[in-house]
Amino acid sequence: MEIRRGIAETNGLQLAYEDMGDVLHPPLLLVMGLGAQLTLWPDGFCRQLVEQGFRVIRFDNRDIGLSSRLSHLRVRGPVWKRFVRAQLGLSSPVPYTLHDMAADVNGLIEFLQLPSVHLVGGSMGGMISQLVAATYPQRVRSLGIIFSSTNEAMLPLPKLWALKALMTGPGKDATPEQIIASSKRLMRLIGSPRYPFTEDELHEMASDLYQRSYHPAGVVRQFNAILGTGSLKPFSQRIRKPAVVIHGTQDPLVRPACGKAVARAIPGSRLVMIDGMGHDLPAGVWQPITTALVDNARRA
Repeated sequence: MEIRRGIAETNGLQLAYEDMGDVLHPPLLLVMGLGAQLTLWPDGFCRQLVEQGFRVIRFDNRDIGLSSRLSHLRVRGPVWKRFVRAQLGLSSPVPYTLHDMAADVNGLIEFLQLPSVHLVGGSMGGMISQLVAATYPQRVRSLGIIFSSTNEAMLPLPKLWALKALMTGPGKDATPEQIIASSKRLMRLIGSPRYPFTEDELHEMASDLYQRSYHPAGVVRQFNAILGTGSLKPFSQRIRKPAVVIHGTQDPLVRPACGKAVARAIPGSRLVMIDGMGHDLPAGVWQPITTALVDNARRA
């Protein structure tokens, strides 16, 4: 499968993207989550969507991967205050919010000269995608939300051990081996119990991610963008596009109740729960996810 690579100039940023499939086919844009590079949309997953007749585009969000790093921005004040406010659905001052990241998505669509796209977001990318569909409705043909949330008040927290693993990195002076080991541990903890990766698969993924880019400060700013944005529910309720919400029954990071909240908020959306799926995209879940996305796109 040929992959076309490029850099989109938008909002004063450079966004690295990859584009595959026939350029005349309907475009489907994938938006990844917190600290997640575009390669976490697996090649095989993208290939299945290309085989279904889509032009598939994936990209690195700001502050991650090969896109612009916003190292001049500083996160100020104790994170616990933002965390508490986020649990109440309230916003907080942060260097940038998910609204800014939604504007990046709109800018990427404009740069690629696409009138509109089928939009699919995972985790934080699902939050961004809800804002895109609400704020730039003319850009969205259909909407797919995978293991995400509305960030509304009082939704269940991640399981404590999953949150601790997410927030505890390998340390400032960690060696490449320690960084890769830390990444493997996190992927193992939040992964799908029914579809576990082998040790070799985890090592290859973690090594490839590290070699492509390693920017923990960007992950911190993205995490604070989630905390600082506040509830998405008022925006989600404005969405009038065909929408499917996909969530795993065994997700320890973004709990199943969060996906159900998204489905409740978006009028007319369809909820698909995948048994044994966690907070990742192993090959065993590709078929039910791509089938749900294709069926939803046809509604458009």
